[in-house]
Amino acid sequence: DARAQYNLGVMYDQGRGIPQDDAQAVKWYRKAAEQGYAKAQSNLGVMYADGQGTPQDYAQAVKWYRKAAEQGDAKAQYNLGLMYGMGQGVPQDYARAAKWYLMAAEQGNAKAQFNLGLIYMKGQSVAQDYVQAHMWLNLAAAQGIKRGAEGRDIAAKRMTPADVSKAQRLAREWLEKHGK
Repeated sequence: DARAQYNLGVMYDQGRGIPQDDAQAVKWYRKAAEQGYAKAQSNLGVMYADGQGTPQDYAQAVKWYRKAAEQGDAKAQYNLGLMYGMGQGVPQDYARAAKWYLMAAEQGNAKAQFNLGLIYMKGQSVAQDYVQAHMWLNLAAAQGIKRGAEGRDIAAKRMTPADVSKAQRLAREWLEKHGK
């Protein structure tokens, strides 16, 4: 049962009710991941990326993140965006980072919203767009990402009042659409 295997992996990973053991967490995450369980694939990716319970291996992290991301797992999409943004396990590619950040951001992942906002502000592989930057940074800030508010304020200083109003409207519409 993949879900039970995943849950056992979490218990070992976090030391819930049993001694914390990264190697056992990897073992159980892998069993569930190999059956296609997205949360296990995502967590196994984290274990490889961080070198917990297994030697650090960015290529393996990318492999497992991708499997989970393609199933719609927002955490894996965000982490895959990070890997492309930093060039870990894959060639650095801001366009692919932006693609994965957008997928996670659309699901409400605050860290992905923040990173996507930065990509728009810097114009990394996308057209520099302060309205989009402000919107995504504002959404991240609304979820408690302090640097999101700082980035939003920097973007606002480079925008016209009309553009700031547009960005704020887009953020409100996003929140309404996504029930946040």
